[in-house]
Amino acid sequence: MANKYAVIETGGKQYRVEAGDAIFVEKLEANEGDKITFDKVLLADGKFGDPYVSGASVVGTIAKQGKEKKVVTFKYKAKKHGHVKKGHRQPYTKVLIESV
Repeated sequence: MANKYAVIETGGKQYRVEAGDAIFVEKLEANEGDKITFDKVLLADGKFGDPYVSGASVVGTIAKQGKEKKVVTFKYKAKKHGHVKKGHRQPYTKVLIESV
C-alpha cells in the first residue's frame, strides 16, 4: 500500500503532504516548537472534500520562522537620470508534518 498523503490548503495555496515531510508555507502566527493543526483538508485517504473532507486534519510542528532570500527589483528610465532599486524578503514558516 502506498504512503498516506493529504492535500491541505493554507495561505491561499495547496500542498501535498505526507507524514515526515517538511514544507514551507506562508507565515503563520505561532512560535517555533508549537503544534499546529490544518483543518482545511481537500483530499485524504482517497476521499475528495466538498470543499473540505469532514473530520480530517493534518498535524505538524513549527520548525522555523524565517525570511526567503532577497528579491531585488530595479527600474530604470533611459535618458532621464532616473532609477529605483528595491528589495523584498518574503516571510515563511517551515512546518514538519507529523501525522495525516
